[in-house]
Amino acid sequence: MDHAQLMDAMKSRHAVRRYTDQVIPEDVRAELAAAIARGNAESGLNIQAVYDEPEGFRGGMAHYGSFRGVRNYLVLVGQTGTDLDTTCGYYGQRIVLLAQYLGLNSCWVGLTYNKRKIQAEIGEDEKMALVIALGYGENTGKPHKSKPLEDLGRVRGGAAMPDWFRRGTEAASLAPTGLNQQKFLFELDGDAVRATTGSGAYTRVDLGIVKYHFEIGADSPDWHWA
Repeated sequence: MDHAQLMDAMKSRHAVRRYTDQVIPEDVRAELAAAIARGNAESGLNIQAVYDEPEGFRGGMAHYGSFRGVRNYLVLVGQTGTDLDTTCGYYGQRIVLLAQYLGLNSCWVGLTYNKRKIQAEIGEDEKMALVIALGYGENTGKPHKSKPLEDLGRVRGGAAMPDWFRRGTEAASLAPTGLNQQKFLFELDGDAVRATTGSGAYTRVDLGIVKYHFEIGADSPDWHWA
């Protein structure tokens, strides 16, 4: 995917909780498998794709989360004792945007799935962080409301945002976050950007997701992470 395709995927991708029974074809599965393998090699995660398996989203929790027809999902697994949530957010969103480009819909899921029936191989030193539903949605979802950019990105000293910093912050505003609370902040000091998040469930996952969006949106060599 080139930069324009990634930006299009960011703008068009919204959370979808209800899916049709359309089967994900083998060529799409192969592209996702290659992306998962690359991400796992880079990150040390153990992300796994599960297809044609409806039990993981059956039961009271899935019903509570308004999920219907989920038969395909990603399981985000990694070693304990690391910044697992942020890493899962970053690399999970890379796959989510590829899935969007390939014509699939998706939804990040923290709790509302059947944890006992999710199909995943988890090592003794690993844990399952969360799950991402995948498939062909009954609809394409709806855009979420966003905070003003000035609440999401700041320049030290009150200077105007450089164009690349504004682009990065705008891209981050398109990212999914827990309950759409957008508890993140990007702060620019010189050429260093510090990304922080408030407290709350899954905010560390959110941080990884928005950092990936920021990198893609900024599309500039003029900065680095603090």
